[in-house]
Amino acid sequence: MSHDHLTPGDDAFDPRRWEEAGPEELTRLAEQRPEELYEAAVRLCRGAPGGEFGGTPQTRTAGRIAEALADTRSRDCAAYAVDIVGRLPPQGAAARQERDRLRRSVAERLAKAQPPRHLEPLFVALPDDPHDPETETRACILGELALTGAGTGRRVLDAYTARLRELGHPLTRLPGTRLDVEHRFTVRVRGLGPVKTPQQLRARFPEMPPSDRGAVVGRGAAGVPDDGRAQAAVRPFTAGGWEGGSEARFFMLPEPLDPDAFGMSLLEELPLDCLTVGNGSQGTALACATTPDDVLNELFSAAYYGGVNGQGQGRAYARLYAWDSLYALMGLSVDVPFLEAVRVAADHRWLRFMAFTGWFHHDAADVAFAVLDPTRTRVAVLAATDTDQDAPG
Repeated sequence: MSHDHLTPGDDAFDPRRWEEAGPEELTRLAEQRPEELYEAAVRLCRGAPGGEFGGTPQTRTAGRIAEALADTRSRDCAAYAVDIVGRLPPQGAAARQERDRLRRSVAERLAKAQPPRHLEPLFVALPDDPHDPETETRACILGELALTGAGTGRRVLDAYTARLRELGHPLTRLPGTRLDVEHRFTVRVRGLGPVKTPQQLRARFPEMPPSDRGAVVGRGAAGVPDDGRAQAAVRPFTAGGWEGGSEARFFMLPEPLDPDAFGMSLLEELPLDCLTVGNGSQGTALACATTPDDVLNELFSAAYYGGVNGQGQGRAYARLYAWDSLYALMGLSVDVPFLEAVRVAADHRWLRFMAFTGWFHHDAADVAFAVLDPTRTRVAVLAATDTDQDAPG
């Protein structure tokens, strides 16, 4: 769809009419007069004279229109929604974040609301630039369809994915369909919210008993700094806007550790900020055994739902950040196939731990994991905490 499309009545156009429109009105218009909605969004995106973009209010209003169209089961509405979010140019960091949020929101809504036959026409023309806004929107749609299983075996979608892979788009590294280890993504079970108390942790996961041997080995551990690996490990939290802080550390043990000795006794001997309060003493903490799918789901959720003052990243990118983090925790190269990573993950030992120190806020959310590699000589630790205590008002 051409961005040169002209609409009548620009001089009489009042953006406030659309900024004040409620969800019900937008939904009704999307069902009854989608062309009118689309033309309004085009005018909003066109913004001020000279082609300058009008700012965040216009972005959000155009995005609300695109979301309403994406939710409306129609081939034309799907095309309109994609075209609108492709028109949102960035102006400053805040505008870029809003544009990315809207693009990913529209992609998720399209994957949920539209049958694949309504989306296939969007992928007929193959892309040349992986950074083009329209290409990015389509990459997000493909990432969403991969998690639903609706996009497999369709020639047009497969060809577009192959072209994105040639262009090096990061989302094409992900599996083309949901893996079994990803079965908990976006699934919320009543009564099983975030783990916030020791009682909840002990009720869901087996606690690892204290170990003198673990403490001895922990005292001999040597830190292995790796900034790139650490950044990948904490990416779900930084991308999701967790504001309390995050920490990723890697250690080499002086000798192989019996997996039964891998617990809080070892972790408390490591130089971890999250286990140290302001005066240098250590607070109450406990560790429980967990599984790779639990860790992967928490990483996905951190990016997908976002922090209390942050923003969700959409399922496609939340999935990418979760896998990148899990690979970093295991020290795997990005070239390792995903099913091989799943097999290797089963040979690691995984812990959830909880600490009551000055580092954790115990406000919105706290997450902490540790992993022991199959050689039993390398340990990775990842912790993050979220808070809204500094939020305005």
